[in-house]
Parts: sequence; C-alpha cells; structure tokens
Amino acid sequence: SKGPGACCTGCVRMCTASPAASSLPTFACGGVVSGESGFIGSEGFPGVYPPNSKCTWKITVPEGKVVVLSFRYLDLESDNLCRYDFVDIYNGHANGQRIGRFCGTVKPGALVSNSNKMLVQMTSDANTAGSGFIAKFSAAEPHERGDQYCGGRLEKPSGSFQTPNWPERDYPAGVTCSWHIVAPKNQLIELKFEKFDVERDNYCRYDYVAVFNGGEVNDAKRIGKYCGDSPPAPILSEKNELLIQFLSDLSLTADGFIGHYKFRPKKLPTTTVPPTTTTTPSTSSLKPTVALCQQKCKRSGTLESNYCSSNFVITGTVITAVTRAGSLHATISIINVYKEGNLAIQQAGKSMSAKIVVVCKQCPLIRRGLNYIIMGQVEEDGRGKVLPNSFVMSFKTKNQKILNALKNRTC
Repeated sequence: SKGPGACCTGCVRMCTASPAASSLPTFACGGVVSGESGFIGSEGFPGVYPPNSKCTWKITVPEGKVVVLSFRYLDLESDNLCRYDFVDIYNGHANGQRIGRFCGTVKPGALVSNSNKMLVQMTSDANTAGSGFIAKFSAAEPHERGDQYCGGRLEKPSGSFQTPNWPERDYPAGVTCSWHIVAPKNQLIELKFEKFDVERDNYCRYDYVAVFNGGEVNDAKRIGKYCGDSPPAPILSEKNELLIQFLSDLSLTADGFIGHYKFRPKKLPTTTVPPTTTTTPSTSSLKPTVALCQQKCKRSGTLESNYCSSNFVITGTVITAVTRAGSLHATISIINVYKEGNLAIQQAGKSMSAKIVVVCKQCPLIRRGLNYIIMGQVEEDGRGKVLPNSFVMSFKTKNQKILNALKNRTC
C-alpha cells in the first residue's frame, strides 16, 4: 500500500532507499564503550550479521552506578536452547557471572549488572542468520546497600533462600541473585518454594526465577523458568548441583519468594522400576513383628542421646492417625523441624506436614490432636519410622530451649 522506497511501520530491516537509513550508525564487531548511556548493536546492523563470528562489547558506566541494558530489537536464529546464534550478558568484564543468554525475537526485560561494568557477547554459527540486535545501555543508581546482597554458595545439608527484603516488603527492582547449591557427590538436591509471588508475564520476560542443573546458567540444563503467583512444583536435581537465578527488571515488583532445599541420597529412578519393587522394601520393613511388638514399650536414653542417634527430630501435632496392618499411620502438622534428615516434608502455603508410621500401633502411644516431640529413623520413601524404643514425648513450650541448643550443637 506504500510507494517505492517507503518503509512499513515496525519494518525488520531499514529500507536502503530511506534517507534515515544512511544516518544510522554502522555497528562494528564488539568494542569498548563508556559513559552515562549509549547504543550497541550486532555487526552490520541493520543488515544481516555475519556467520562464524564472536563479538564482545565491554560497557562501563560511571563509578558507583550500575549498567542497565534494554534490547530495542532482537532477531537471532531461534532455538529453544539458544545453541546456535545467541547473545550472552555478564556481570563485570572478566570471569563474571552470566546474567542471561538470548536468541530468537522475544526481547528480555531490562538487564541490570551488579557493578558499573557489563560484558555483552554475541556468537553466531555457520548457518541461518537474522538482523541481529540493537540495545541501549544506561547508568542507574544502585539500590540501597542491603538490597543488592543476595545469592551465594549453599553447602549445608538443608537451608533456605529468599528475595531481598523478604518478608517485610516487595523485592527491589533491578537485582540479580544467584544461589549455587552444592551437595556431596553421592547426593541430590530437593528444592521447594514455600511462598512465591513474582511479576506475571506469559513468557516470564521481566522478573523471573530460573533453575538449572549444574552450577552455571546453561539453557540446555534449565529445569524451568517461573513467574506469577503459583509456586513451582518441587524440583529434584539430576546430580549434586543446582543453580537458582532470580532477576527483576526496573519496573513492577512483587512480594518475592522463600525457598527451601535439602540433600537427598541418590536413588534409582522410580519411573524405570515397577511400583511393586519400590513399595516392597519400605512396606516390609514397617511391618510389625511379634518379637518387636512384645518388647517392653519404654524409650531408652535421654533427649540428648536420642537426638544424635535419630535420623529426624520434629515437634508437631497429630492431625490424622489410622491403624493399618497392625501399625499406626499418622500425619503430623509440624511445629518445628530440628533435624530433617531424609524425612519427606510436604508444604502447602506456610503449613508443613510429615507422615510417620508407629510400627507397633500403641508403642509408643500417640493420640490425635496432641503435641509431641518425635524422633526416629526414615524409610526409603521418606516416611518416619517410630519403633518401641524411639524417643517420643509430649511437647511443652519449655522443651524448645533444649531442642534449640541441641540443634546448634554438633553431634
């Protein structure tokens, strides 16, 4: 509908006949740029970028500020894992943490560095190409000192992580947090989000949480990318490392999240094993035997000695108790966890619960609606196993001081 030489609105490539095109800068392959603001673009933009190239831009804004990078246009070979042509963004100029990798035509939200330096690197392969990218960088004030300190390396058997400002107020705009969880080689990591509220977007382009197998941002190992107000389903790592990355852009924010992790022993994948095989061991070991249940029902040792010898130590309220095959199957609404071990803990909102089996149904005796300190072992399926000599006693508030002291002491 337009005459010769005219450009369509939103045209991907500038028309050579247009006088505006001749005034556009021609971008080189990488470079060193500095100042309060400016533009970088792929080599030859708005023409097709060349094959087999790697271009690096080092951006520096004034000391004391942070770099904000906003893509104005993005058109690189599309691939779900961005394996062929892609743009990588890093904090700093050397050995920095990667903030993200992008390809295709969906622009990410604004990307914010944690210092006054950012590195942008575009890589292309031998095949399909597009028009490349153009992005604006600008300097911004960093957030209050406390807000930008988040992330880190987590190596304890269990722990928590949360967005800055949690739970008093919304997370700040323009932060990047990465938590690297490392378990021993023979263990896996289980990850659960208790509360989750991150700015909603159909493609999670602006604020998001991404979880990766391994210790680096690698789309080939990405388990998922999450936003909105529904917590992701529990996640189990493939090996002994997980990376959780949280990014917020410079616009809307939300409540944020708190997540919990714990180490789990490696097990054979249940998908490849018939159900009867997986249930038999735990069922048989939980069956009461005459010899076991004829023992005198009396716990031995002290609260201290049992704490160290038990797989798990919790306080909680018995909310269900059902007799099945001579044992008592109970659900415990957890008041506090002092020693988690491999006990499977379910979470719904802020409420936590666990399933235990009192192997000999009345030994020790627990009743629905009452509060107990419960110590015991853990079955392969994550259920707690309570034997006649396991340490179980009524829970009183005064017990908390002793349990807290035990929790902080190394067995």
